[in-house]
Order: sequence, then C-alpha cells, then structure tokens
Amino acid sequence: MVESRGTFRWCDGKQAALSLTFDDARSSQLDRGLAILNKHGIRVSFYISPKNVEKRAGDWQRVVSDGHEIGNHTYSHPCSGNYTWSRDNALEDYTLERMGAELAAGDEFIAQALGVEARTFAYPCAQPFVGRGRTLRSYVPLIAERYVVGRDFFNSTSNAPDFCDLALVACVDSDRTSLEELWARVEQAMEEGSWLVFGSHEVGESKWQSMDAEVLDELCRRLRAIEDKLWLGTVAAVGEYVCSTRTS
Repeated sequence: MVESRGTFRWCDGKQAALSLTFDDARSSQLDRGLAILNKHGIRVSFYISPKNVEKRAGDWQRVVSDGHEIGNHTYSHPCSGNYTWSRDNALEDYTLERMGAELAAGDEFIAQALGVEARTFAYPCAQPFVGRGRTLRSYVPLIAERYVVGRDFFNSTSNAPDFCDLALVACVDSDRTSLEELWARVEQAMEEGSWLVFGSHEVGESKWQSMDAEVLDELCRRLRAIEDKLWLGTVAAVGEYVCSTRTS
C-alpha cells in the first residue's frame, strides 16, 4: 500500500485513482469512443439520458455487457432556465419533491432498459439546486441518500479521498482539451495521491462538447502504461472503495 494525502491509502499499491466519465449517451460515444476504450481495456462511467438510450437500446445493452458503468443523469435533464432549451424544464421551477421524482424515474429507466442499478449520479449542467431566491435549495442531500457518488462538473481540482464530499465529487471538463493538459492533470493527481475525474460528452465530433478521438486513444495508452501506479476505475468502484476505507 502507498500512503496518499493525509492518512488515506489506495489499494494494491496504487498512488492515485482516475475515472473517465461521459454524459448524455451521445451516439459518438458508441460509434467512436467505445472501440477505443475497449481496445485498451478501460472501463468508464456513462451518465445516460433516457431519450438517447431509447434510440439505440441494443447498443447500450452491449455497453453494460462490456463492463462499463451506467449512472443516473436524471430522467429529463433539467437545467437552469437561463439555457433557453431548458426554459420549459427549468431547475428554478423545481422543488425537492419534484427532483426526487426525477431521480426515481431515471433509476427506474436504467433498471428496466439496461438491467442494472444506478449507483452514482451526475448533476446536469453542474447545477445542484432547485428553486430560486429564498426558495432555492440544494438537492445534494437527495443524492447523498440515493447514491454512492454524485459527480459535479466544470471543476478545477481532483478529489482528496480522505476529505471530499462523495455527494459532490469534483470533475474536470476534458472536452476540447489537449493531451498535454490532460496528462498534466494526471501527473498532479499522482503527486497528490488524489482521485481525478474527467468528464466528456461527444467523442471525435467537431463540436465544443467533444473529446478528440486521437487524444482519447493516446490518453488511454498512456494510462495503461502506468496502471501499476494509477487505479483506472469507474466512479462507482472508486467511490465505494473510498467510502468503505473512510468508514473502516
């Protein structure tokens, strides 16, 4: 075992942990990303949107068979009404009770469509609130009650395993990011003994929410080369280890 930041120790002599995550069940994840991930034998966490899974249910069932994690991303992806496309499904108009129903519907869809239990969650648009002004409430406690991990987004740090809030785990945006920038993050996490989470959307598309396919391929190759020192695990696997180690 290798000692990390504080008194936390990673398993099997690892120095740090890394989880790759992808949001919304985009088609490019199936068409481009999956082959790269499977080629390198790296299992990742997919936070799905039901309407996208329904378009290619058989393909997403194969994702499960390949050993990847499926996590909840809500049923209808509510975000702030400041996004015009979410104005009719705005978090500002939600209550905690309505969000609880959203989470339950997402879990039920995953169980019925893909035959697995969602153990982790990713906040849509990285906005963990409902309501506005004096009625604004955090729904992080709901996530803490239902899931092992709640994954945030747009963060600038990795996670201290002996300190981080598992219901609001930091995630670094890896869309439109160079290999050098991503690798610098990996090296920093190794030095700190921390848990680094990357979050992406499309793979290989010419869009702002996209990770270059060649970058993903080379990143995976480099990660496998140091897997004796770095744990490459799904969010659920790493989160469950962190939780059990902190409470043991």
